[in-house]
Amino acid sequence: MEVTRTFDLLDRYKEMFRIADALAVKRNRQWELFSTDNYIEISHAFARGVLAMGYQKGDKIATITNNRPEWNFVDMGLAMAGLIHVPVYTTINDDEFAYILRHCDAKAVIVSDSTIFKRIKWICEKIDKIETLYTFNEVEGVPNWQSIVDEGNRQKEKFDPILQKIKNEIDPDEVVSIIYTSGTTGNSKGVMLTHRNFVSNFVATASIQPLDHSHKILSFLPLSHVYERMVNYHFQYLGIRIYYAENMGTIVDNLKEIKADGFNSVPRLLEKVFDRIIAKGKDLSGIQKVIFFWAVNIGLRFELNHANGWFYEFKLKIARKLVFDKWREALGGNVQLIVSGGSALQPRLARIFYAIGMRIMEGYGLTETGPVISVNHANYPDIRFGTVGLVLEGVDVKIADDGEILTKGPNLMKGYYKDPSYTKEVIDSEGWFHTGDIGVFEDGRFLKITDRKKEIFKTSAGKYIAPQLIENKLKESFFIEQAMVVGENEKFVSALISPNFPYLHDWCAKRKIHYRDNEDLVQIPEVIACIQKEVDEVNKQLSQVEQIKRFRMVCKEWTPATGELSPTLKLKRKYLYQNYNPILEEIYKRAADTEAFEKSIEKAKGGKS
Repeated sequence: MEVTRTFDLLDRYKEMFRIADALAVKRNRQWELFSTDNYIEISHAFARGVLAMGYQKGDKIATITNNRPEWNFVDMGLAMAGLIHVPVYTTINDDEFAYILRHCDAKAVIVSDSTIFKRIKWICEKIDKIETLYTFNEVEGVPNWQSIVDEGNRQKEKFDPILQKIKNEIDPDEVVSIIYTSGTTGNSKGVMLTHRNFVSNFVATASIQPLDHSHKILSFLPLSHVYERMVNYHFQYLGIRIYYAENMGTIVDNLKEIKADGFNSVPRLLEKVFDRIIAKGKDLSGIQKVIFFWAVNIGLRFELNHANGWFYEFKLKIARKLVFDKWREALGGNVQLIVSGGSALQPRLARIFYAIGMRIMEGYGLTETGPVISVNHANYPDIRFGTVGLVLEGVDVKIADDGEILTKGPNLMKGYYKDPSYTKEVIDSEGWFHTGDIGVFEDGRFLKITDRKKEIFKTSAGKYIAPQLIENKLKESFFIEQAMVVGENEKFVSALISPNFPYLHDWCAKRKIHYRDNEDLVQIPEVIACIQKEVDEVNKQLSQVEQIKRFRMVCKEWTPATGELSPTLKLKRKYLYQNYNPILEEIYKRAADTEAFEKSIEKAKGGKS
């Protein structure tokens, strides 16, 4: 059947897939399963319930919750009733909560549990438009979302025809959701996405990956993010069973328990998985260690389409038997597909995961584009390492004269909520959306992102620097968790480095290096020398003007909760510049003082001669 609105997925389930575990979640140490029939019935009951309680088409209801089947029930129920779903990250700060809930005109908020409720309650009390705050988990004295479902069941006979009429009249170009982009500066923007935006994206991506209704995936990225949400619809469109991880700390255990066939990830999580594997390899000894790193080196040289020849394929077969099969088993043994998005994936990771036998489909897009613009397919020749793949069917892309990627298509947002002027800034008169990313086409087919337009800076010598490329190289080091490259209008490039503290602690323990805390740790000469060695290795891969002349380590981890990273783990550069301004000033002031001193010496020498 044809799907034109998100909630048409429920009719597609009824017609094509009768699945006992369409959605699943682990509670009280048991996996709780929801069939397609459960999904359909609860979603319709919720839709009738919001109508019975007086909410009207066009009203906004926000959710602040971890991933769970109830999110899907609410999402589909709101869409059918013509209400607008505003999913919000659980990890943002109170000021952002207040801004988003007030800006979106939410009439009700549904939160996951008592922890979020306690944070949100006082914020909601100050926003006049919010009528009720509900919870998914039972919280004493607080309205539960189940009361909406119960009301829908009680008034089924009255509201069924009303709901059906609303559903029939909903146009694919109506707004179904407002998603607030995390942003790296200023307040978040409310991106208005329509049914057509989502549907065009999940239908177009459905034909380019190998999983089907016989497979199951593990979901752990937040459904409040457009990437995980669209792919969640994509999985439903194909009848793929969706299991929600208990939390970020149980991902590996949950993969093993359900023997997942795939999952969505962001590159940083894949990097951490790889780093942990390598760390274990370093603890091996003798022939085991030799074999381990021989296999790693084989994997890092993987090429598509057997391009390395028969002898490499023979060695790869041995590496899989001796090492890589154990890695696969550690992730459940069945994973054959990983979808990667949100930021750039290091080509070395794509190579080694393919060598292991797990195909990575790296894609590219933005919240404003629903989100996918391009994606590497699962099979050769429609994949190239180091790129974000082929432009999605139905989507148009061109490269502007200054290198910026421009796009338009059925996936492009309706605009920013309450901000028509900014909408006009990013969507030009010809309908092209200006992504802010710089890119090129390789071989006229594969899109490659080189940097963010606004993040490229110029040194005082007039040389342009693309910081993301350098930062990604730095993060390949086991010792470096995050880095920000700086140097705009300065004579040289520098970097702030947030170390991989757990790894660095182990490194220090093995060398009997003592320290009080992380603040003390980052000032120890041996530690500074260690990081300097890592920076020197990166500098060998860079041109003279790109090389990092100075760096400073910070004594804290950068996270979304502490403000340095967005919820999708992108650097919040404005915040970092402000927070670490004294360190940056010290880097360049000391350099200026040194230069002045050297000039005075030279001048003195000249006077003597």
